Amino acid sequence: MQAEELKDIVVDALDDLKATDITVIDVRDKSSITDIIVVATGGSNRQVKGLADHVSVMAKDNGVQRLSIEGADAGEWVLVDLGDVVVHVMQARVREFYQLERLWEMPAVDSSATDEDDAG
Repeated sequence: MQAEELKDIVVDALDDLKATDITVIDVRDKSSITDIIVVATGGSNRQVKGLADHVSVMAKDNGVQRLSIEGADAGEWVLVDLGDVVVHVMQARVREFYQLERLWEMPAVDSSATDEDDAG
């Protein structure tokens, strides 16, 4: 399954259970770990857990096996790794504190730069 298709499944699953402020970040040009990051807000521990579970179930129903899930015990921030798409479901205060979206707004670092470039 293509990353775009999986992203649509994830966004629909989050929308089904009333996640708020769903943000999709394409990181293909910034990361080799995943293609797309989806960040969403849940209103309580219970909703955050439920959203993450629903994403996992909908992905599995569409032939995508979840690679891992982290943070489901606490329910403040749950990460669902689906390979090409990584999903972060967070409570509002946690999301505001970490501001993940801002991390990806930063310009990509050119790893081919050398010390000579910096000496100029």
